[in-house]
Amino acid sequence: MAMETTSCSILNTSRFCTNYHYNNNSSKLCNIPTIKHLQFPLLPLRNFNYRIGKSYGDGLFVNSSSSFSNTSQQTPSRQLAVLLEVEGVLMDVDRLGNRQSFNAAFRKLGLDCANWSQPVYQDLVKKSIGDEERMLVLFFNRIGWPTSLPTSEKGPFMKGVLREKKIALDELVMSKTLPLRPGVEEFIDEACEEGVPVVMLTGYCKSGEKQVRSIIEKLGNDKMAKIKIIGIDEVKRSSYGQIVFGEGVTSDLGEQLAKEARKAVSAEEQRIAKEVASMLKLTVDIDTTSSEGLQNVVAALRAGAEYANVPVDNCVLVSGSLPGVAGAERIGMPCVVVRSSSTARAEFPGAKAIMDGFGGADLTISRLRQIQGS
Repeated sequence: MAMETTSCSILNTSRFCTNYHYNNNSSKLCNIPTIKHLQFPLLPLRNFNYRIGKSYGDGLFVNSSSSFSNTSQQTPSRQLAVLLEVEGVLMDVDRLGNRQSFNAAFRKLGLDCANWSQPVYQDLVKKSIGDEERMLVLFFNRIGWPTSLPTSEKGPFMKGVLREKKIALDELVMSKTLPLRPGVEEFIDEACEEGVPVVMLTGYCKSGEKQVRSIIEKLGNDKMAKIKIIGIDEVKRSSYGQIVFGEGVTSDLGEQLAKEARKAVSAEEQRIAKEVASMLKLTVDIDTTSSEGLQNVVAALRAGAEYANVPVDNCVLVSGSLPGVAGAERIGMPCVVVRSSSTARAEFPGAKAIMDGFGGADLTISRLRQIQGS
């Protein structure tokens, strides 16, 4: 059969080629024997590393007499986005203001006998595992309950204390006197310099969104312009949020989800639609462990990944809470815990790493990349 020679770019060419002749004077061209009547596509040069006697791509084989190595380009780092919780991560609110807020509540309610020193507060936190109502029970069982308080009114009394405590803490947080955690601003700067998207999650915080956003504002306008803040409204507007929280989903589930899948413009959105369809179909029958809280966490994490335009498993959540870790584990998102005073003794079996803070030997972007790849 007659043969002719064509000059073309190196590519994962047709499996009909049997010998490759590399031209040492050119980094892009080679002479490839072609068979008449068979068309070989002329595609752009790809960054392949060819090894002697190995097969690559769709039937591509480089024999022992040929070799090609493109050393001019490095394999790009794995895509990464950082999702950050605020409470306990951006600011250790409990360490800075929780005890003072309890004392402010006691003063407001005229409980002059109650004033928690740091050792007393730490002892109560340890014995109650951070349960604030339990902390009050332990304390007043120790020193005595107010004499005018009937036993049947202990529950409402504690709820009143906790309500005043939250008001005091919110005021303290919004006063802008509490500092951010050391090293967290440098961590965000490092991420931005490396082109790593940074997303702040405020949609499932214990405090109100207004209070949490006041913490984020401590970063300053320059940093805030470089990050994304995902609150409840952003979660509801996300593709996942529209499916889970949108109207009309339960009335005709199959039709609605099929419509959402057709509208999806990416493989990730289609995968989300299928996952939600499965979840909603089975939840009534077999899902007895999920809660509204966990669903909100999952929705916030998925929305964060969507707004960062990075796949879920390429995002890393930097968390300071058990719900955050549980939500990340549920959807396969790697998670790193940064301990705070309220989680100093907590265990996080679902986390890939546990850190004490930012910078130095603790959490940096380079360290995060190592954890992501582990």
